[in-house]
Amino acid sequence: MVRSEGDDGLKTIEADVVVCGGGPAGVNAAIAAGRGGARTVLIERYGFIGGMSTAALVYPWMTFHTLQGKQVIKGIAQEIVDRLTAMNGSPGHLRDTVGFTNTITPYHPEMYKVLAVDMLKEADVKLLLHSMMHEAYTEGGRIESVRLATKSGKIDVKGKVFVDATGDADLANLAGAPCLQGREGDGLTQPMTMKFRMRGVDLARVKRYMLEHPDEFYGKTPFDELERLPLSGVLGFFKHWKQADLPINRDQVLFFTGPESDEVLVNTTRVQGLNGLDVEDLTEAEELGRKQVLMVANFMTANLPGFEKASISNVGAQIGIRETRRIDGQYALQAEDVVQGRRFADAIARSGYPIDIHDPSGKGVKAAWVQGDGAYDIPYRCLLPQGIDNLLAGGRCISTSHEALATTRLTPSCMATGQAAGTAAGLAARWGIKPGELDVDLLRQELAAGGAVVE
Repeated sequence: MVRSEGDDGLKTIEADVVVCGGGPAGVNAAIAAGRGGARTVLIERYGFIGGMSTAALVYPWMTFHTLQGKQVIKGIAQEIVDRLTAMNGSPGHLRDTVGFTNTITPYHPEMYKVLAVDMLKEADVKLLLHSMMHEAYTEGGRIESVRLATKSGKIDVKGKVFVDATGDADLANLAGAPCLQGREGDGLTQPMTMKFRMRGVDLARVKRYMLEHPDEFYGKTPFDELERLPLSGVLGFFKHWKQADLPINRDQVLFFTGPESDEVLVNTTRVQGLNGLDVEDLTEAEELGRKQVLMVANFMTANLPGFEKASISNVGAQIGIRETRRIDGQYALQAEDVVQGRRFADAIARSGYPIDIHDPSGKGVKAAWVQGDGAYDIPYRCLLPQGIDNLLAGGRCISTSHEALATTRLTPSCMATGQAAGTAAGLAARWGIKPGELDVDLLRQELAAGGAVVE
């Protein structure tokens, strides 16, 4: 890593690979690039790692498996789970008692923050927290550097290859790469959710009520196994929610248990019609989301069995964002690719999570499950933007349709595409070529050697 300071006091850092965004995709991208020998910098705007997983309390991670139970996401993502399990920071993969997927993966967000930094250090990645990227300098279709605004002044970070793991395609947009937002027609995006935790929940009482009133819960709940399964998630309480008639455009209660034995993560608020890329809309969303948290928590303690003594223990540092801007890449994954379980010769990741669209304007959730062997491929071309030769995307902002984004946006999938983007960036930097010129077979071999599932 080369560091310098010019006569004007502007600090400069030079690296091989520059990763923007320290969420699950960016962390895995930086680790992959660093392990491959690239001088790597990871830039994050918050004072901690984890992105939506830690800032917005997105929990649990879902899913590493197909609906039939076959694991299709491994690599660095699975290593993180294994190391968290060894720290008592995760029970590993549990059956999903909501029944929407086969497994979910609870984790302790504070332990994840620490572990991620440890793994970045082990890979010799330079981490810059409290750093807001606000400019990109390009020349001849290449990014030369990004400029950061920090407490210690402006910093220019130069690189050979860049990875956009911002979730919002911020770097791609600043560099002039074409991007898309929302669904076709009206551009509306999936709603935002302010997630929060409650402690003091009697989960045994919740489970008893479910077993006694199965008609009040999601139809795919595995009631035939529920007696012997640890309760990991609950979707329903239809009667209670309908009677409450809260001014929230949703039709049911959703929460997941853990990481503590009396704790749940509530995913029930819903803020619609606002743009996650507009600062005034985001300000309004934060206000509305926090008001909804108090409303939902009061409803739960007053009405739901098992919540009589519960109270709010934590609220997201920011509202959770499902969808904003994404790159318009060399290939856009389509809904039919997902549903048909399509295979691609340039696959760099797989996923078994179904299409899961939280309605941008209505109450419900539209789902479509993956056919075939239960998993679909994500092609390398989805990581490659148009117009910028030394940029890759990883995570939520890869190239997809609005509908396909509703599966690729999930954390394990973001971890997998992040590892792929970081691996490709490292190889391209080492060989002095554009990411689009990489031999995809060699990339796939490198990913497989790193434990990733590519076929």
